[in-house]
Amino acid sequence: MEMAVKNYGVKHRTPPGDVVDRALEQLKLVGYAVVDSGYDAEEQAEIAAAFDRAHAAQAERYGADALREIDEHNTVRMPMLYEAIFGKLAQNPRVLAITEHLIGGSYSTGTFILNQQNGIVNPAGKDYNQAAYHRDLPYQHFTSSRPLALNALYCVDPFTSENGATLVVPGTHKSEPFPSDDTVRALERQITASAGSFLVLDCMVYHSGAPNRSTADRRAVNHVYTIPMIRQQIDMPAILGHRDDLSDDARKLFGYGAQHITSLDAYYASRRSRLEG
Repeated sequence: MEMAVKNYGVKHRTPPGDVVDRALEQLKLVGYAVVDSGYDAEEQAEIAAAFDRAHAAQAERYGADALREIDEHNTVRMPMLYEAIFGKLAQNPRVLAITEHLIGGSYSTGTFILNQQNGIVNPAGKDYNQAAYHRDLPYQHFTSSRPLALNALYCVDPFTSENGATLVVPGTHKSEPFPSDDTVRALERQITASAGSFLVLDCMVYHSGAPNRSTADRRAVNHVYTIPMIRQQIDMPAILGHRDDLSDDARKLFGYGAQHITSLDAYYASRRSRLEG
């Protein structure tokens, strides 16, 4: 058991809590937290194998050379389209609990949705298109009293300093401008994490991939959860279509019912549905 942190002159402090409580405290303070997914070794292996199948399926469908030409060969857009396990990954109970606390409400009531899900490969010894500081709501310079979006990056492989683990600039979710280069260099931290972990970020925290100096690719699956008024990166309901295997909660999480309304008839129908619901 770890020793208590020594302190004096303290009149108020946050009480100890579970894995979700610890993540919430860290996210509010510095904008990121590493969270154990709760998956055992067998489940982690299933996700890793499914990742490779989804990556191969995308290459077969669209052409590996064609994807390389548009710099999409190291990204798997909507892996749940190829492997059902990624739909379950997007519904990880700990990640959803964190999102419910920080964004507010519940995905089962449509308070937030899955905005995007992307498989990411940081290739060994090669250029990486995510190796530049950015927010996952890019081009935005504002702060808010609570997050409008959260990022949950699932580590298919361990994140290490050698294989390009994510760099973050702590606390930048509280500041509108990007910091000066000297400040970035002084404050940036590289976040190592074991396979099966989520790196959860306030989407307004500046972060970056790092060069992979190892001999193996580093794989991850990124999820961005947002309030419904932020348009999905890809219209998931349009692509997934009618799916008997989706629960009502999953349909709401994936954006069914939160799509762009294109007619007055559709608007009035949505109002009627909400009132009757």
